[in-house]
Amino acid sequence: MPNLAANLSMLFTEYKFLDRFSAAAGHGFKGVEILFPYEWSANEIKYALNENNLKQVLLNTPPGDLASGDRGLGAVPGRESDFFSSLQLALEFAETLMCKRIHVMAGIIEEKKEIQEARATFVENLKRAADAAERYGVDLLIEPINDKRDIPGYFLSHVSDARKIIEEVGKENVGLQLDLYHAQIMDGDLETLIRDNVDITRHYQIAGVPARHEPDLGEVNFPHLFEIIDSLDFDGWVGCEYRPVQTTSSGLDWAQPYGIQVQA
Repeated sequence: MPNLAANLSMLFTEYKFLDRFSAAAGHGFKGVEILFPYEWSANEIKYALNENNLKQVLLNTPPGDLASGDRGLGAVPGRESDFFSSLQLALEFAETLMCKRIHVMAGIIEEKKEIQEARATFVENLKRAADAAERYGVDLLIEPINDKRDIPGYFLSHVSDARKIIEEVGKENVGLQLDLYHAQIMDGDLETLIRDNVDITRHYQIAGVPARHEPDLGEVNFPHLFEIIDSLDFDGWVGCEYRPVQTTSSGLDWAQPYGIQVQA
């Protein structure tokens, strides 16, 4: 049975942010993700976690300047200093929150001619970042994100490319964050992707395709994929990173077989 974690940046948004922890716990979630927790103090979030007996299972590196179009800095040539400043902040949050996994956002590459330079930048940044993260006992994850719909121009969009980068970096604490929503849009053949990459996958995320609503809405058979993941003895978390059609609570029927309560 999947260990479901609520992404509090996208779920329970009918509540103020610090109230989302109790809402998630009230429905039976044991773990949570946060995209960018940096608007709040780490101690505020730690208190909310402890009060609700929740585990922080994932957070992202700061994206850079969202207003100017940044979506991460890991693969952006010339922004290495900014990247390592953002990584240090993420590591400090992770330490306070006892979070063992950080998603390192690659960023947007505007020009196709810069792809090779961006790849080299990403590999070298990850090598250095892995050494820093090791001192905190943290794994760094990279995630292919579809560049057709959600983040046009995002550097890393295919699982095969992520695998090659992870192998080139060659660090035990660098692995794959396999978002099955993005992977269906870009690659398809999800069962094969899961089986072929189980050795490097540290975290999954889910959402219905194509609209990114509840996982039972759309073309992907998630109950089947959960059975595959279970059969491979994956013991990590599956992050629920979707946009509810109405309220989060009203759309949780799909999760009831996995220990989530429909009525809090």
